[in-house]
Amino acid sequence: MRVLLIASSDNSLTQRVLVELTDRGHTVPVEVTPDGAAVREAVVRHAPDLVVAPMLKTVVPRDVWTAHRCLIVHPGPVGDRGPSSLDHAILDGVEEWGVTVLQADEEMDAGDVWASATFRVPEVGKSDLYRNELSDAAVTAVLLAVERVTAGEAPCPQTGEFRARPALRQEERGISWDEDTTETVLRTLRAADSQPGVPDRLLGTEWFLHGGHAEDGLRGRPGALLATRAGAVCRATVDGAVWIPELRARSAPHGPRACKLPATLALAGRLPRLPDLRPPAEPAPGRRTWSDIRYRERGPVGVLSFSFPGGAMSTDQCRRLLAAYETARARPTSVLVLGGQRDFFSNGIHLNVIEAAADPAAESWANINAMNDLVEAVLTTTDRLVVSAIGGNAAAGGVMLALAADEVWCRSGTVLNPHYRRMGLYGSEYWTRTLPGRVGEAMAVRLTEEARPVSAAASLDMGLVDRVVDTGPGEFAAEITRSALRLASRGGLQPRIAAKKAERERAESVAPLAAHREHELSRMRAIFDDPAASYHARRRAFVRKEASGVEPPDGPGAGGGGSADC
Repeated sequence: MRVLLIASSDNSLTQRVLVELTDRGHTVPVEVTPDGAAVREAVVRHAPDLVVAPMLKTVVPRDVWTAHRCLIVHPGPVGDRGPSSLDHAILDGVEEWGVTVLQADEEMDAGDVWASATFRVPEVGKSDLYRNELSDAAVTAVLLAVERVTAGEAPCPQTGEFRARPALRQEERGISWDEDTTETVLRTLRAADSQPGVPDRLLGTEWFLHGGHAEDGLRGRPGALLATRAGAVCRATVDGAVWIPELRARSAPHGPRACKLPATLALAGRLPRLPDLRPPAEPAPGRRTWSDIRYRERGPVGVLSFSFPGGAMSTDQCRRLLAAYETARARPTSVLVLGGQRDFFSNGIHLNVIEAAADPAAESWANINAMNDLVEAVLTTTDRLVVSAIGGNAAAGGVMLALAADEVWCRSGTVLNPHYRRMGLYGSEYWTRTLPGRVGEAMAVRLTEEARPVSAAASLDMGLVDRVVDTGPGEFAAEITRSALRLASRGGLQPRIAAKKAERERAESVAPLAAHREHELSRMRAIFDDPAASYHARRRAFVRKEASGVEPPDGPGAGGGGSADC
């Protein structure tokens, strides 16, 4: 069947629905549409059998949904209506939520129901929840709806009570630091973590706060800044504190949108003297705190986990992760797991930090070299097996970081974008060695040139990953650890490690890593140093949510890394 996806953004759910439908044999064109007129034009151009809107902020024109069956994915259970459904659910502290696939109708979210699914709501940010539990439920509902359409079934009318709530306004998202408990502050931050952020005033300046994590070991005057860690700031509540990883300055009227940045970088020059705290090796049982990098050991297995906002990895984050990797590599383990957290694995270089730099070209160069140093460390680890554990989506250099390991495991709901083209980049991180080595030269060219997202199942079929872990987002870390322990206990592990070392030495004698790095970085340097290169316009547009004025290549998909939204 020809299924046209219409969306206001080529976001994670749009890509997930695309790859899942494509894997099942459907022809799936995608149109990112800014308004109803564009929706109408897209339908005329593609003449679809079915229209599906995974994430649409505009209204489908009446003449479209009366002539074509149009299914709308609403991020709420049957009877829930309104554009801020997930925000309200998190603020209300619900334990279970749902997704409904509706027939487009005159009244928004009031159409007949084709399918629905429910999911548990863990204590995570909105964007994490959206990309994971909600995405899994949405795919279940969309696939069921498509099956019912194909079978000639009819939808069910909405009956019973419904709840229509308006969009949450920014003035409704504020925090009262003198009154709100840690749990209230966390819900407020989590309901707006990626977009739109929580408006607040800090150190005499207006900001949007992005992200929030509990801290119960520090206390202070409510609203006061207590400490820093890994680029985040810790701020006191009435009964504890929260870590806030990112801030975005309030933009001037009619001015460009400010960049969302690590909090200490955003506050540079304003921060008072604060203790910069090292994360505990492992928090005590029941202790809540935060760090973006953690290491733990379970017998012969070391697990180096990391979780950077939006999957973006700045120069500093790459260097800190490399230092942690070197420390982990010095431990007496036989299997080292890299990753294993829920949500993003990595999206490569940090486009927001680059855009905000005084010299974006120089920061681009520093960032890509830091990524290369990290990937090289993984590639040259020959005294143990390294497993990349991809719990969430990955793109560009983040995919290549994963491919540097001996084995790549990913969760069944992940979407990979193994390309750089849509950001106007040639790519680096030794991709010219690792990608063809896994999928072959022809497929490597196809993946990088077509610049389309790939599902976990398709990645397994083509050899991009070695194992797909069919588990929910919350169970991924535990399952990965169990699997790594089984791998470490198998007979023949040491001969395999010895064979790996010999193969790396052979490959190095044929095509040295340094040659791949020099070739890739020479291409990247030429792009960074060219003010007219499309990379600069595309980066700016991505970060500041503007039109780039540069025609993108065909096909959807993220590219080039950065701090992505839902």
